[in-house]
Amino acid sequence: MTTGAVPILMYHTVAHAPARATHGLSVSPGAFAEQMDLLGERGFTPVTCERLADAWRGGPALPSRPVLITFDDGYEGVHRYALPALTQHGFTATLFASTGWLRGPYETDGALDLMLDWGQVRELAEGGMEIGGHSHTHPQLDQLDDARLWFEVARCREILTAELGRPPVSFAYPYGYSSRRVRRVVGSAGFGVSLAVGNALAARRQGPYALGRVTVRRTTRIEEFERLVSGRAIGRNFAGDRALTKGYALVRRARQVLRKVH
Repeated sequence: MTTGAVPILMYHTVAHAPARATHGLSVSPGAFAEQMDLLGERGFTPVTCERLADAWRGGPALPSRPVLITFDDGYEGVHRYALPALTQHGFTATLFASTGWLRGPYETDGALDLMLDWGQVRELAEGGMEIGGHSHTHPQLDQLDDARLWFEVARCREILTAELGRPPVSFAYPYGYSSRRVRRVVGSAGFGVSLAVGNALAARRQGPYALGRVTVRRTTRIEEFERLVSGRAIGRNFAGDRALTKGYALVRRARQVLRKVH
């Protein structure tokens, strides 16, 4: 593994039969259990985003082979299938919740599959899982005006604080999209660390508000997974994704310019 770099794994749902909209970014319960077994066998120690940020700001050192296990959105399969596998190994993880997608009093339209309810989220937190923010309704944050951007970030943090009894420290950008303006708002709202995607290992030089992650998909076989967590051949594995990301970044910037003109 690259010196000083840390693999941050990005999962979404864990399910036998996920909805079509989430299928590609899902993993089966069996595959997830196999991946956790590999982390245990290879001597990896999962840590939370809060722990990583604290270490990189001069706090207690990380273990010798750190890894972060993260889940975006808040799908019910994290509680049903991922939690038992994590508990079996004594692993921690981080869930980034889109508060308006979770089942309960703040629920809005837009959820792509069966979501967690607040009782399940509290059980995850009580079991040692870090709960971070992922906006309120999961928009592309860099496409929002200032007022809506602030609402999405601050409302998410407000709800998580009220429901869990402590303010969240970490945040993940929906779709991985951010900008300097978005990162500034996330920091101003009180989040101390935030994650993008990038399909690269996380490194301190990326700064606390743009840490890279690697995507785990339905098609990720155990051999590829081992390469990802070991930091080998990541650029080759995600070359197509990076080309698409760069192209779409140009489209998003053009849209922002047009909105300002009009």
